[in-house]
Amino acid sequence: MRLTDFWNRMNRHFGERYAESWARDYVIAELGGRTVIQALDDGISAKEVWRAVCGVTEVDSRLR
Repeated sequence: MRLTDFWNRMNRHFGERYAESWARDYVIAELGGRTVIQALDDGISAKEVWRAVCGVTEVDSRLR
């Protein structure tokens, strides 16, 4: 998954205004206690991060 696709999915799921805030503030245990931003900055793939987001929120099946 490309990073642009990841952010498109985040924006579609959370809305453009909330996606970045959620990604910056919400800590996900599956990502080693990191936020989305921290995980991406640490080199975790966008696909793996997206799977973790799907694991903690109710993402529409069309976006999974």
